[in-house]
Amino acid sequence: MTYTILEHTADVRLLVEGGTLAELFAEGLRGMMEVLKPEGKGGTAETQRRIHLESASRTALLVDFLNEALCLAQTHRESYAAVTFQSISETRLDAALRGREVKSFGEDVKAVTYHEAQIRETAKGTLETMLVLDI
Repeated sequence: MTYTILEHTADVRLLVEGGTLAELFAEGLRGMMEVLKPEGKGGTAETQRRIHLESASRTALLVDFLNEALCLAQTHRESYAAVTFQSISETRLDAALRGREVKSFGEDVKAVTYHEAQIRETAKGTLETMLVLDI
């Protein structure tokens, strides 16, 4: 579906929308990667990282997933263009991130916060949430 980067005084806000939980999580990842502004290619081979998580709620699972992806991106200097979910539920996921090594990131995102995050169903039947990235 979509994500929109919104202005915020000290942080970056993302309004994320998806038709399913998996689409919502994938759009959140795409939006966060755009905010990171990956610079230069570090290698030509595609990388893959696994994430296995369990959280108290679907909103907590989304925030935890994005923070885990952020940690992996910064630790390995990789930008993730796609995610495949082997399984995803309201409180658990098993996912594979696919991406490429990069030289650096143009923006330093410290964390995805719980502030304003609340997954809700829209009138159109999609899911949406607001994500605040601490920069």
